[in-house]
Amino acid sequence: MRVDLGVGGQPVLARQGTMVLYQGKVDFSYKGAGFRGRIVGNATGQEMQLMRCTGQGQVFLAENAAELHPIELQGDAICVSAENVLAFDESLHHEVRRIEGHGIPGGALFTMQFQGTGTVVVKTEGTPVVLPVTPTTFADSNAIVAWSAGAQVIISSQVRLRRSAYPGHSGETVNLQFRGAPGNFIVVQPYEV
Repeated sequence: MRVDLGVGGQPVLARQGTMVLYQGKVDFSYKGAGFRGRIVGNATGQEMQLMRCTGQGQVFLAENAAELHPIELQGDAICVSAENVLAFDESLHHEVRRIEGHGIPGGALFTMQFQGTGTVVVKTEGTPVVLPVTPTTFADSNAIVAWSAGAQVIISSQVRLRRSAYPGHSGETVNLQFRGAPGNFIVVQPYEV
């Protein structure tokens, strides 16, 4: 993904270690700013290490040959699984959302919510599917990438145990049910993290 930095341009925050090339006069500063200690901090192991890219030039970002998808926000909001965030405009308001429920390892799932005007770059394993939210929309918590911030998320009571193909793996899956007004959507990747 090419990020263009220029005069008057907004700084970009990217996951540390994702810069593969840059051209021009670009400065990088590092900070553990993903969650800024709000709600979760290091207690959940969800700390995201970010680098701040400023200056004039181009920065190329990639991670493990994942597919990259820029999502343009125009004053609206989106929730993205923290694992799937590659980079975002610093001007976007970002915060952690906690989804609590029984059957979830650690007692909760954490996602990042972005709001405002700017771009979020999302990474996926394989080509994702974007589907509208209906009253019967369920997704595996390990495959979900993003969803409309206006959608209501409920931990499904239909938690099932699968027989594991390999020792030491519980095979437990947690399903999320999504509800919301017309126009709400979810993004699912063909891969379970």
